[in-house]
Amino acid sequence: MITLLLVLALSYLLGSIPTSILAGRLMSGVDIRQHGSKNAGATNVYRVLGLGPAIVVAAIDVGKGAAAALLLSRIQVGGPAPLAAMLLQLLAGGAAVIGHIWPLFAGFRGGKGVATTVGVLVGIAPVAMAAALAVWLVLLFTSRIMSVASLAAAVVLPISTWIWESNPDGSVSSELLGFTMIICVLIFFTHRSNIRRLLRGEELTIGRNRDQEVPPPPAETVPPKVTERITQEIAERIDREAAGQDTQEPVERKAAARKDTR
Repeated sequence: MITLLLVLALSYLLGSIPTSILAGRLMSGVDIRQHGSKNAGATNVYRVLGLGPAIVVAAIDVGKGAAAALLLSRIQVGGPAPLAAMLLQLLAGGAAVIGHIWPLFAGFRGGKGVATTVGVLVGIAPVAMAAALAVWLVLLFTSRIMSVASLAAAVVLPISTWIWESNPDGSVSSELLGFTMIICVLIFFTHRSNIRRLLRGEELTIGRNRDQEVPPPPAETVPPKVTERITQEIAERIDREAAGQDTQEPVERKAAARKDTR
């Protein structure tokens, strides 16, 4: 029992490392959650910081899931955990995914969990994960909407697990299939705001930043006739004011002359 608790705790803490938030603060001094799509994930890092930082963040997030499932799950303290090896790997990986979504070190405001899930399953169910990634890539390049690609891959994941990750006798690990189904539901949950934007037709595409201001429409040009009329009216007003001053000056001089004769 101690082994299980330790593995879960360490996996959660590993997943809680806020990679994208650290990248934003170290590289630009910004909180990535206040810019772009406001999400603490590699996609938003790409929008705000560029491709290079996004690749680094994505690789680390994938590594967090892989390290939890393949390395931390092997820790033993006071004897092995009373669980099958695959189940322990899935639990450790799931704890890392939860840590990524609700990180202890970032106020429980993290990413969507997609990259960390890839790291968990790449060493446990590589064929199913490859099929889901293929669907993700196709939809990403055709739609250019990350959420659409991620949601479609989440649906494909349990299906591909059922088809390609079967045992030699044709059966499928209930633990693995159950894990992929839970992950599918979890990814839909973390993408609920994206789903609402998709329904409204407001979801961001790759390369578009929510912070980018839409340029104002060009000012309407004033017709030349209107400009000439306004200029003429201003000139006439100036002439009238000047003429009024000229008529007032002789009157003022006559009044001054009268005072002098008196």
